[in-house]
Amino acid sequence: MDRLQAMKIFTRVVETNSFTRAADSLGLPRANVSVIIQQLETYLKVRLLQRTTRRLNVTPDGAIYYERCVRVLADIDDIESSLENRGMSPRGKIRVDLPSALGRTVLMPRVHEFHTKYPDVDLMLGFSDKPVDLIQEGLDCVIRIGALQDSSLVARRIGLYQGVTVASPQYLEQFGTPNSIEELQTHTSVNYFWARTGRFMEFTFDVDGNAVSIPVKGRISVNDAEAYVAAALEGLGIVQAARFMALPHLQSGALVEVLEQWKPMPMPISVVYPHNRHLSPTVRVFADWVAELFGASDLFKDVDVRERFLRHQAKHQSAENAETFGDATGQPIA
Repeated sequence: MDRLQAMKIFTRVVETNSFTRAADSLGLPRANVSVIIQQLETYLKVRLLQRTTRRLNVTPDGAIYYERCVRVLADIDDIESSLENRGMSPRGKIRVDLPSALGRTVLMPRVHEFHTKYPDVDLMLGFSDKPVDLIQEGLDCVIRIGALQDSSLVARRIGLYQGVTVASPQYLEQFGTPNSIEELQTHTSVNYFWARTGRFMEFTFDVDGNAVSIPVKGRISVNDAEAYVAAALEGLGIVQAARFMALPHLQSGALVEVLEQWKPMPMPISVVYPHNRHLSPTVRVFADWVAELFGASDLFKDVDVRERFLRHQAKHQSAENAETFGDATGQPIA
């Protein structure tokens, strides 16, 4: 039995809470994973995992062994990384999950540049508008919008998200233009609901540095960012969409910004990864590249957004953030 391999497999089973998910993330047959865990338990003469037909629980001995394995594997990664030839480019495979709208609008048009710069790194990009668990899904990192809620994760800010309140000219011609936040309650909106909870998103506005939320009503509800903007283009109501998605339509006149003096609260865009997992050279170069990508994008260059974000952050630094308009689909950052 390869004890190092067994330790890697055991930690992945614990992190994903599944033999099947661990096998998939490691590229191994499920039967092999099960056999190796049994061999490891036999070698150690302790039960590491308690298996039932419906649940997989870590035993007290398994929890202790897991914590030691994490440290040992991280030390090994550090040793190997320090001995790598600095002239060699990073190599390997990384799994990344990011919001569909961000991925299609910002990442995919430039992803060829990453492969030109790092030809030996294979990217597995998942475009998801649903909350994902980094550990259970075997992901190396994710890109999220909003405040970091999970203390077991590390977030590196790469940009700022700005929402914008918009409607089509047809809608405004038929129903009029709201002149105050309160007037929104007499208008029709498109409802956005969180897939995880089914709860509708309220419109939020920055009023003198404070976040003000307004419930809105609508006849159609969606949980997809692109469908949300499409509904506004069809004149179905007012929406509060991501600026980077609405900008081309604002420039063409297909959408019109309303309540311009009250912007939605800006939020950080971050690369997020588990703090107890070694940040590999491949993940590090991806994080560096995507930070440069967002920093150079005209879609996120707005001095006013940055200034308002910094003012709000300074004013409410000690306050806890509520659930945010996560990844332009309403999910929290983690």
